[in-house]
Amino acid sequence: MSSDDGRPRLAVVGAGPAGLAAALAAAGQGVRVMVIDSAEAPGGQFYRQPAAGLGARRPQALHHQWRTWRRLREGLDRHIAAGLVTHRPDHHVWCVEQRPEGPLSSLGSRRFTVHALRGPAQEDPVEVRADAVLLATGGYEKVLPFPGWTLPGVVTAGGAQAMLKGGLVVSGRTAVVAGTGPLLLPVATGLAAAGVTVAALVESADPKALVRRAGALAGRADKLAEGAGYAVELLRRRVRTLVRHTVVEAHGTDRLEAVTVAELDAGGRVRPGSERRIRCDTLAVGHGMLPHTDLAEALGCRVEPDGTRVWVDDEQRTDVPGAWAAGEITGIGGAALSLAEGHIAGRSAGARLQGREPVPDEWAAAAKSRGELREFLGVLDTVYVPPAHWVDQVTDDTVVCRCEEVTAGAVRVAVAELGAGDVRTVKLLTRAGMGWCQGRMCGPAVAGIAGCAEAVSRRPFARPVPLGVLARAGETAGKPGKPRENEDADDIP
Repeated sequence: MSSDDGRPRLAVVGAGPAGLAAALAAAGQGVRVMVIDSAEAPGGQFYRQPAAGLGARRPQALHHQWRTWRRLREGLDRHIAAGLVTHRPDHHVWCVEQRPEGPLSSLGSRRFTVHALRGPAQEDPVEVRADAVLLATGGYEKVLPFPGWTLPGVVTAGGAQAMLKGGLVVSGRTAVVAGTGPLLLPVATGLAAAGVTVAALVESADPKALVRRAGALAGRADKLAEGAGYAVELLRRRVRTLVRHTVVEAHGTDRLEAVTVAELDAGGRVRPGSERRIRCDTLAVGHGMLPHTDLAEALGCRVEPDGTRVWVDDEQRTDVPGAWAAGEITGIGGAALSLAEGHIAGRSAGARLQGREPVPDEWAAAAKSRGELREFLGVLDTVYVPPAHWVDQVTDDTVVCRCEEVTAGAVRVAVAELGAGDVRTVKLLTRAGMGWCQGRMCGPAVAGIAGCAEAVSRRPFARPVPLGVLARAGETAGKPGKPRENEDADDIP
């Protein structure tokens, strides 16, 4: 069923760079768009803004692409005012499904129902119905365990950045930023600019390896300049950078007091005798990013076997008719790539929902940028990888699964003594991954310690859902005595 004015409807899940770019591109072609997002304000993690009540005088100081954000925000406001876009903040999507009943959409596919929980308590059910969906669900950080990583004061690198951008707060006065990946640079720079003493930036990779791949990186001189800018700023602030080093232990009683770092040899093993202790009250650590593929998996979209991306074609279409995907969900790549993919996906969806064949020339610039960025980021992916032997530093009493408090020793026993040969069996024997996060956070660590390949898990729900919501799923809005929970065509202005 199309909207009351006959225009086709597109549901965009996620209001980060990819989701916003897609919504603006689709709305620009006359498609009615509903942007559904879990945050209270659009922008995603990259464009996270401090709450208005905090009275930030210069929020642009926290971003290096402020002009791009302003263009996105102004475009969103214009389309909302024109009635082409509806923004639904604080809506936590737990499932997207194709509806088996009813007529086909203009795409020749079944229409979709987006199930969400509204509000901070996440107990008020909402159903959004659309002719097509575009998944822009972003990614989350990959953190590998080490002794002491559960101490208060140890946060993810992205978590430290989110606290600063969204709350204008830091978790301590002296920080170590550690792990691997380009994200460490803006995190360290942002903390230093906020007045935190950054005692060290500890990078396990060797950025010198990028010099040997300079030819493949030359196509995106803007990204190289961005990285160089961070490096210069860190030098100006006298932040010590330790490359080919890793954190081997965090120390403290009630909270973090210090970390021990050590040098890595060419094979990724800790060099004996190279350990040094650095005093700090904050450790911001991260080992790359992983895509949020849960909604795509439940919908039946093809996901690469290693779980690193949802498959899409040149138009950002998944293999499920009527479903597009853009941004980190199709491969971790950062805001610039997300913007390019979102624009292409929105253009494609807008044209096809209107019954027109898309014209790739209309997004030629975005496609060119997408290709260059994918090549550029492919090189970075070969350099910024966790140490090959990180498991050697994980002691048996180190907690691996924080939800269920499963230790590395329990995982090793499941493999060595109980015969577990895959992650699923380890989970059944130890409960690792059975907690609140359902293995999203501990999955890579459990697989690494068990010596098993990571596997894609198809979960019917992307987040915990109250049983009462499941019992009432599918009820029609407006029935006497029932809560209003169905946002269909009449509910979209």
